[in-house]
Amino acid sequence: MSALHFDTLVWHWPIAIYLFLAGVSAGAMFFAVLLKHFVLKQNAYQSGFVRAACIVAPVAVMAGLGILVADLTKPLDFWKILVFYNPKSVMSMGVLILLIYQVFMFMWIGLTFRKPVDAWCESRFPIVLKLTALLVRFEATITGLLVILSLALGAYTGFLLSALPGYPMLKNPVLPLLFLASGLSSGAASSLLGGVLMNGKPNDKEVHFIHKVEIPLILVEIVLLFTFFVGLLLTGGQSKIAAFNALGYGFWGWIFWVGIIGLGLSGPLAMNLFMTTTSKRKWAYVAGTACLSLIGVLLLRNFILYTGQMTIA
Repeated sequence: MSALHFDTLVWHWPIAIYLFLAGVSAGAMFFAVLLKHFVLKQNAYQSGFVRAACIVAPVAVMAGLGILVADLTKPLDFWKILVFYNPKSVMSMGVLILLIYQVFMFMWIGLTFRKPVDAWCESRFPIVLKLTALLVRFEATITGLLVILSLALGAYTGFLLSALPGYPMLKNPVLPLLFLASGLSSGAASSLLGGVLMNGKPNDKEVHFIHKVEIPLILVEIVLLFTFFVGLLLTGGQSKIAAFNALGYGFWGWIFWVGIIGLGLSGPLAMNLFMTTTSKRKWAYVAGTACLSLIGVLLLRNFILYTGQMTIA
């Protein structure tokens, strides 16, 4: 028989926020790299959208780690995870990915903003110029590893939930791919929203590029969601019950159909398609689409976390 849990949840909303912020950081960094290497080249540091991504990415990942530490039973023992790594622990390996990701993230940001950084440091901290000159020699390697680490971090947010034993819905192999796709989508949205708030023009080539990538990304999310639940239904048993419990007519059913499918996926998809047919994008359209995407991804993280713990094997 199925067992519905509300008062005995193992993980609560802080974990959902942590998963959301880690995905935002990974996605923002991924799109910053794409914008620099396919659209802006060496002028990337002048773009409001790249600047926004390079602010969002470190702030989001550090805020997520702060929430994770605060939610621990013994927050002051967090240092043990940093020193003693357990290759069989999803949490331990995730923290390792996060730390290495941050190292390459800051190196890439330093390279991207090398010109203004060098100009400011030339008379103040000349040693910085030697450091940036050294990093330039390895720019291709740093960029490649950052892309890999961004994708790994995005997928890890899905693998982390599999660490909870006994919950059939969270053992779904599609979950890491779903969280990766939605994380990239949230990174794109945060870069767009931050960019227009930093006086980036809503009709700039960066916006056109991100929207071209975002449309197929949303379609992939929809396909992955469909695959996720069809897999549960076809597995039968408690997995089938978990799917029905999640998609039913209760509170979380409304969150899924109205919040995630309606506002979070269909809304941004329709607005993106509309903007591709207009000659000029408007600030309200870009900001509105980005906000809907972010709301949808945040709801998805909470939906999976809570409904995934409603049914035990």
